[in-house]
Amino acid sequence: MHEENKVMTARDAIARFLHDGDSLIVGNYTEGIPYSLIFEIIRQKKRGLTYYSQSGTADAEFLVAGDCVEKLCSAFIHKWGGRDAGSMVERYQRAGKLEVEDYTNFTYNARIAAGAYGYELMPVLPSIMDSDVFRVRGFMGEDKFGVIKSPFSGNDIPVVPAANPDVCILHVQRADVNGNAQHWGGLGSTVHACLASKKIIVSCEEIVDYDIIKSSPHLTIVPGFRVNAVIEEPYGCHPAELPGYRNVDYAMMMLINAAMCSEAGLSSMFDEWIYGLPDRVAYIQHYVQVFGQRSLNSYNAKSYYSAPANYGVAFESGWDANGLSLKLGINMKELEKLIEEKGELVDVK
Repeated sequence: MHEENKVMTARDAIARFLHDGDSLIVGNYTEGIPYSLIFEIIRQKKRGLTYYSQSGTADAEFLVAGDCVEKLCSAFIHKWGGRDAGSMVERYQRAGKLEVEDYTNFTYNARIAAGAYGYELMPVLPSIMDSDVFRVRGFMGEDKFGVIKSPFSGNDIPVVPAANPDVCILHVQRADVNGNAQHWGGLGSTVHACLASKKIIVSCEEIVDYDIIKSSPHLTIVPGFRVNAVIEEPYGCHPAELPGYRNVDYAMMMLINAAMCSEAGLSSMFDEWIYGLPDRVAYIQHYVQVFGQRSLNSYNAKSYYSAPANYGVAFESGWDANGLSLKLGINMKELEKLIEEKGELVDVK
């Protein structure tokens, strides 16, 4: 298989594919959050983004605090820093520096599912019309929800518009150089977030040969032809967990929570952990200096392997080892010429 090699650094990928004013979605759902890519977005001072995050955790807080996001679409934001301190999302919203559109998990997912399927809209459950999620409108105004008549029952059916973000960022366990990305564990909205987006940036724990990808096709959640960039970034989701590789790093999580108790604390953390470090390699080196190698190693996941599955078939394709069609005895160029001469329907008898 020959395709474009899409391997690059996080710095190059963000600079090339994410632009000021873009809409951005995080592909991962609660686990595997692509913090390396998020830190790089903050480091490059991207501005005016509309950010989609189904269940925003520190990812949304960081991007808002980095002055990257002007509009936020989400179903849930974890309130870092405690009840009294509030979150950066809340602070920015109260100060009029951030516009927020609030959906439920179901209606948020319906928007990106519609985008992934190529639909203009998606029907959702009628009960949403009895809630403030439906009644209260933010920056989307009347475009947040619509109501149509069912052609079958005549009932009012609420609908949400499709979401097609400009860029999706995603961290996975492994990928090949062509961008075929494999992920296992809790998926949530991951697949739809990727496929609804116009561009996809993938970071991974390791880049592997295509034969490894091919041996486990059920794990491929986004095909290479949809991916724009691949970054081999061990610890790319640290301090979040990733099945098979990392557990949650609670030491770093406690540091983040303490920093978010005040804007000054978070600013100091940004200076130390984002602006003061050029990339993820430097980030991990700094972590070891602060917490020690033993602490980093203690969060490595224990092995727990699935049983192998047999994907064997009688033959792999309609082509032999020399690239000749088993039916026609000609190569691909000859087949293309035959199609041009006789049309797409070719009699193989």
